[in-house]
Amino acid sequence: MGILELLKKGTVYLDGGMGTLLQARGLKPGENPEEWNLSHPEEVTAIHRAYFDAGSNMVCANTFGANPLRFEMDHLEAIVAAALDNARAARNTSVGGQEKFVALDIGPSGKLLKPYGDLDFEDAVAAFAETVRLGVRYGADAILIETMNDSYETKAALLAAKENSRLPVFVSNAYGEDGKLMTGASPAAMVAMLEGMGADAIGVNCSLGPKALAPVVEEYLRRASVPVLLKPNAGLPREENGRAVYDVPPEEFAEDTAALMEQGVRLAGGCCGTTPAYIAALVKRTRGLVPKPIEKKAITCISSYTHAVDFGDDPILIGERINPTGKKRFKEALRQGDMDYILTEGIRQQEKGVQVLDVNVGLPEIDEPAVLEETVCRLQAVVDLPLQIDTSDPIAMERALRRYNGKAMINSVNGKEESMAAVFPLAKKYGGVVVALTLDESGIPETAEGRLAVAERILERAAEYGIGQEDIIFDPLAMAVSAAPEAAQVTLESLELIRTRLGCRTSLGVSNVSFGLPGREGVNAAFFALALGRGLSAAIMNPFSAGMLRTYHAYRALLGLDDNCAGYIAFAAQDVPQVPAVAPAAAAAAPKEENFRSALQRAVVKGLKDQAAAATRSLLETVEPLEIVRQEIIPALDIVGKGFEDKTIYLPQLLMSAEAAKGAFEEIKTALSAQKGETAAKCPFVIATVQGDIHDIGKNIVKLLLENYGFAVTDLGRDVAPEAVVEAVQRLHAPLAGLSALMTTTVPAMEETIRQLRLGAPWCKVVVGGAVLTQEYADRIGADKYAKDAMETVRYAEEIAASLGEA
Repeated sequence: MGILELLKKGTVYLDGGMGTLLQARGLKPGENPEEWNLSHPEEVTAIHRAYFDAGSNMVCANTFGANPLRFEMDHLEAIVAAALDNARAARNTSVGGQEKFVALDIGPSGKLLKPYGDLDFEDAVAAFAETVRLGVRYGADAILIETMNDSYETKAALLAAKENSRLPVFVSNAYGEDGKLMTGASPAAMVAMLEGMGADAIGVNCSLGPKALAPVVEEYLRRASVPVLLKPNAGLPREENGRAVYDVPPEEFAEDTAALMEQGVRLAGGCCGTTPAYIAALVKRTRGLVPKPIEKKAITCISSYTHAVDFGDDPILIGERINPTGKKRFKEALRQGDMDYILTEGIRQQEKGVQVLDVNVGLPEIDEPAVLEETVCRLQAVVDLPLQIDTSDPIAMERALRRYNGKAMINSVNGKEESMAAVFPLAKKYGGVVVALTLDESGIPETAEGRLAVAERILERAAEYGIGQEDIIFDPLAMAVSAAPEAAQVTLESLELIRTRLGCRTSLGVSNVSFGLPGREGVNAAFFALALGRGLSAAIMNPFSAGMLRTYHAYRALLGLDDNCAGYIAFAAQDVPQVPAVAPAAAAAAPKEENFRSALQRAVVKGLKDQAAAATRSLLETVEPLEIVRQEIIPALDIVGKGFEDKTIYLPQLLMSAEAAKGAFEEIKTALSAQKGETAAKCPFVIATVQGDIHDIGKNIVKLLLENYGFAVTDLGRDVAPEAVVEAVQRLHAPLAGLSALMTTTVPAMEETIRQLRLGAPWCKVVVGGAVLTQEYADRIGADKYAKDAMETVRYAEEIAASLGEA
């Protein structure tokens, strides 16, 4: 029996933590746990065996950090081979009578992907692919991708697994206390993307205890049509005698996890702090539990890197302005490679309240695949709206879908066999909601029944590719009434037939109906109202059309979709629409243009580096360089920082704003150099990832923000010995040092670094942060400040600088 067959029949028990158990057996601070597969195979095997004996159906080989970014390829192969051998040896000698499997364990790379970090998406895919191929070669039964806190890196790992193996793939993400990933993704966004890409089971691990993770797990259960897994921590850690101790005992852990299994969780185990005793308690507590059936949710949704957008009774607005058709200025931007213009068009549409952006860059004289790929990558760095990728070129479509961070809307397919054969495999591989035009080899049917028949054939063909009807949105084609008086009525009838007979969602390019007529806006708005009344799910429209927006807001108010008519009232009062409730992240992250002091502030807040530099050059003609820093750049960074602290702006937006500020600062430095002066930097700040830890995402984010706020940052890198930190602090007489750790096993190295700093540099304030840290933990190891995120580090550093007279 395979693992998927076992999963269909009932509950699959996973294993628990590995790092803390290796520590208990002698793993030294800074020592790589994966090396123990070779140096202490009997210890690793004993831990695996204990989990099998406790009742685990599947244990993860000790390969969490095994990737070519960390180990040379020959050594990596030896580690993976030994890890799988150790796990199989444990399976073969276990006394447990249950079905047993061994999974290749894949954890995060420790790097942030571009454009926010320095690791390219394809390089991440290639790195994970090396580990996957080794896992297949040495006999893994399945792949578990876990503890991922970035949706883009999660996609890279899943893509590598699917492209390089036929093994079952389970994916688990690590959520913070705010119920989101580090880079902002909601559970709904992750379910949409991972299920769309074909993960066999999806879920949640690490971060918190089972009770604290319950809201996230429950959202997975509400939305997922595949099995949901859960591997929570044993609560929060604290340090005792150099080791991590957790606050949730086995019986309480089992009780809280069982409650979620009763709601539908199919795969359950533990993460940091859990031991075989936890798994044994869980197996005992849930013995005889009949799992709930896994139901198909049939939710039509797309997602960005932050949130999902559902297509239902509340209509969705798709901004049409990133499209060269009929737009001379946009065509010129494409020819000149003016990406700033294109990004600004996206931002302006977001500010006008659309929930999705259509992206079409089709011009005969440009390299459409390359430009579409770049446009998608750049757009999703500055806006958090889902994108509709709009092209008739399958090569361009695949390149864009591959790099898209979420579940995209795919525009489009039609009833022609050639079209379906090109598009449906892409939708199946990368996930997406496909816009299907109701036309075929015979053209556009003249009747509603004819268009319905085309839609039915498209659904049948999609099903052959494993694509359900929830992932098809039909466009019954709005035609110009100036050429065919009956065109609008046929389209409206088609909308209703598709909704009532097929139960599918619909979309229209509304403005096509008025082509060739004067006063087009009035015709468009009236047709839009009629289409909404027939059940239109989404409209591709001009968000700067006041008539269309009036119709939209009035419709929502009249149908009871607008609580207390708040959206309509705001639109009527200000003559600007508000983002509907389906996209709260977009609403919060889009301050209105009039709130900005200048074009420079707007460019920094929106993350537009080139515009920030240009605006700075313009200001330098009349304003002193340091005055620009004080009055423009720092206040703009404060706007973004406040949004980040309030959870209305997410890490990618924070980083893009920091990069835009960096572009502005470069202009400031050039101007000061010309004046033979220098920017007055604040106090030195030494920063490092502690010995044994190769994860530098958090450290790099803190460094970037501190530099933008004027601190002289010395970055010692990752896996830094305590002595090296002390030497740098002494040499610079730095009043501040920041230490980062992601893994429980490296916290003792952080404690040792603090101990040596107290002896060698007692004047230095120490800030600590990282996924495994808590306030209590930080207090116990002697830190001066626990910073839960990068902005909290900046705020503390500014307090210290102010106390030194350097504010």
